[in-house]
Amino acid sequence: MAPVDPHSFTDSNHPFATHISLSLYLDFPSSTIHGSALLSFPNPHSGPLSLDARSLAIHSVIDPESSASLPFSLSPPDPIRGCHLTVSLANHSSVLIVFSTSPSSSALQWLSPPQTFNKTYPLVYTQCQAIHARSVFPCQDTPAARVRYSARLNVPRQLSAVMAARHVDKRAPVAGEGSLLACGDQLWCAEGRAVEEFVMEQPVPPYLFAFAVGEIGFREVGPRTRVYAEAAPAVLDSAAREFAGTEDMIKQGEWLFGPYDWERFDLLVLPPSFPYGGMENPRMVFLTPTVIKGDASGAQVVAHELAHSWTGNLITNKTNDHFWLNEGFTTYAERRIVEAVQGEEKAVLNIGIGWRGLNEEMERFKDNMEFTKLKTNQEGVDPDDVYSQVPYEKGFQFLWRIERQVGRPAFDEFVKKYIATFKFKSIDTDTFLDFLKANIPGIEKEVDLVLWTEGTGIPPDAYEPVSSLYTQIVSLANEFKLGRMPREDEVADWQGQEWELYLENLPKSVEASQILALDERYRLSESKDYEVKVAFLQLAISAKCRDYYGEVEKTLKEVGRMKYLRPLYTALVQGNGKEEEKILAKRVFAEARDSYHPIAQSVVESILSKHL
Repeated sequence: MAPVDPHSFTDSNHPFATHISLSLYLDFPSSTIHGSALLSFPNPHSGPLSLDARSLAIHSVIDPESSASLPFSLSPPDPIRGCHLTVSLANHSSVLIVFSTSPSSSALQWLSPPQTFNKTYPLVYTQCQAIHARSVFPCQDTPAARVRYSARLNVPRQLSAVMAARHVDKRAPVAGEGSLLACGDQLWCAEGRAVEEFVMEQPVPPYLFAFAVGEIGFREVGPRTRVYAEAAPAVLDSAAREFAGTEDMIKQGEWLFGPYDWERFDLLVLPPSFPYGGMENPRMVFLTPTVIKGDASGAQVVAHELAHSWTGNLITNKTNDHFWLNEGFTTYAERRIVEAVQGEEKAVLNIGIGWRGLNEEMERFKDNMEFTKLKTNQEGVDPDDVYSQVPYEKGFQFLWRIERQVGRPAFDEFVKKYIATFKFKSIDTDTFLDFLKANIPGIEKEVDLVLWTEGTGIPPDAYEPVSSLYTQIVSLANEFKLGRMPREDEVADWQGQEWELYLENLPKSVEASQILALDERYRLSESKDYEVKVAFLQLAISAKCRDYYGEVEKTLKEVGRMKYLRPLYTALVQGNGKEEEKILAKRVFAEARDSYHPIAQSVVESILSKHL
């Protein structure tokens, strides 16, 4: 076997599917999908074909030409990669696999009506990054294998389906479409069902496969942007206000990086259990509702996901070992868009918060510095367990270092050429470095490319940002150590990002009395901005300020975004003399677990198992 990816059973000696045609029957009462996947290959293939599957029941494998059964085997599950599905082909250029998902599918979260905003209908959504597409359908689940697809989703008629693909039609089911599936034609064509059809005509890595089904409405916010969310006016209107400036950002992205190649840039605001800030699914970005802050600062998350339309979705890291190619580039691009649309001061705050985060990750990985490299070795490692700010912030710092060396105009030309050269390809770090050296001759003499990509820690020529506001906030944070709290006139203009930067720069060892005094004056524990609230609650936990443990519990129960779960659970269980906090963490997780997405569940479980 010649694996292409440490996280996949995909074999480089086998052909990659160029198209997948999916039929999916969503069965809400059992939290399962009954489906079929027709994989098409560029040329006929004889011999074994390796595919990834996780928590899937494989019912049959069929030759679509003759309808004959084909031999297959499914290995016992590997804890990280799932099951190795091997299909035997004999001069076949396509294969049909009939399967069902399990309620424990790691990509899918099924929400019961009480877990939704209107509490009337259920809702389901996917999160396939990093390696979870294989728990929805069998595939070559590596970003090295880009694929086009079409999908038929059979759903209850009163619900709506959205997908990271072009919507073609909503129609009645047709007899015969469900005959091969485990649900059978009787259920496929049952009263009250509808089929929603979608097509993705550009080749995408499997982790960008995404859909959601529920009571979903939308608002128009621009010529190529709708905001979708649960069909409640309060949710839709606040989302439409927050993201009203999206078209300006798209135009800025095009000016910087070249044409926007995905036609639509729609946004889907999901329920609070969504595990990430945003997910850059093409044509339909998925977002947490915690980015709706009422001050348009949530637009920075949208800027990040928009930037992925070029770096990540057009050019993709070949494997997760090179994740910085997706995230470092996108963080750089996001800050360029923010600078152009919201001003340099906002971009510098964004960089400053990232700089703090990068320094904190060095502390987190001090016993395993491999994951402070840009080019990592993730053999035998679950990418969700080592997900961090390093590929984002160290990757950003690397590109910013090159920009400072060659000047912005030259670097802008380089980035445009890079995107035009590699679009719709999946590449690795060496490919990028070769292209860099060919297009900026002598750069390796000015910037230590090996140290930056293969070295651990933060290189000496990384750069803390400079601006008058940034410097003022950091010096106010330093004065807090001497017992001085900021005056009201000093913080009168502060919004969430300023407070977040201030709190991130406070010493971790502050007295409970100081925490109480700060909150009494500025009510940070009640902030509607979760970045501020969670940064404050981390300080409260480290000061053992028990007055706030009720607020910690409430926060852990109302959101499932891992950016908040990870630091709060870690603060509760890490370190000595935390018996009361550990009991709290265990109880809260036991009570909140079912409201978290499966990815978040396993991340919290690994934090607790490490410290309990």
